Amino acid sequence: MDVARSEVFEAGTPTACRSCQARHGVVCGALSNAQLKELNRHSLRRKVDAGSEIIAQGSESSFYSNITRGVIKLCKMMPDGRQQIVGLQFAPDFVGRPFVRESTLSAEAATDAEICVFPRNLLDRMIAETPELQRSLHDQALNELDAAREWMLTLGRRTAEEKVASLLHLIATHAEPQTAISTAFDLPLSRAEIADFLGLTIETVSRQMTRLRKRGVILIENSRHIVVPDMDELQKISA
Repeated sequence: MDVARSEVFEAGTPTACRSCQARHGVVCGALSNAQLKELNRHSLRRKVDAGSEIIAQGSESSFYSNITRGVIKLCKMMPDGRQQIVGLQFAPDFVGRPFVRESTLSAEAATDAEICVFPRNLLDRMIAETPELQRSLHDQALNELDAAREWMLTLGRRTAEEKVASLLHLIATHAEPQTAISTAFDLPLSRAEIADFLGLTIETVSRQMTRLRKRGVILIENSRHIVVPDMDELQKISA
C-alpha cells in the first residue's frame, strides 16, 4: 500500500484501533475500514490478571479475541488431571478457532495481559464475506503448524541447553522493546512451567539457565528478568 493510500485508510480507521498492536494482525489487518468500525462497535477491551483463564477446555465460547499486551499460554488437560502447556501466544496473536464451538485447549494469561474481545458470530460472518480474511487465517494456521513441527524437533532431538535457549529465543523475539542485537523481558513462565513445557526437570532448567548466564549469553536479574545482549548468539545455540 503506498503512503497516500495508507494515510487515507488510517484516516477512516476507528481511533481506538490506530494505536492497537493488533491493528495489522491476522484479523484486523485483513478488514476494511467499514468492517473495522463494525467490529469496534461490538468489541470490548479487557484487562486480564496473570493466572486468569480466558477460555476453558471443552467450553463453548461465544467470542474471539486479539492479544494487545502480555503473554497467553495454551494448555491441554489430560484425562488423569495433569495439565500440559502446549503453546504460547503474544500480541498481536488471534485467540480462538473459527467455526469450532468447543475449545480443545484452555487459554490462560501467563502474565498480566490485555485482550480485545469481539463476538464470534460477527467475525464468522466477516470471514464468510472476506476472502482476504480467509487467506489471513489460513496463513496463520499454516504458520502455527510449522511452529508446532519445529517445536516437536526441539522437544525430540535437541539437547537440554538447546531446548532452554529455544524457549528464551521464542520469548525474546516477541519482547518489547527490542534493538537490532539485544532485548530484555520478564519470563512469563515459572521454572516449573518451563520444565513441563520442555520435558525437563526443574533442576535441569535452572542448571542450563545458569550455564547460559556464565557464558554471557543471558543476564538474569531478580530471577525472572532476562537480558539478552546478543540475539544472534542465543539463536545460534537454539538452532
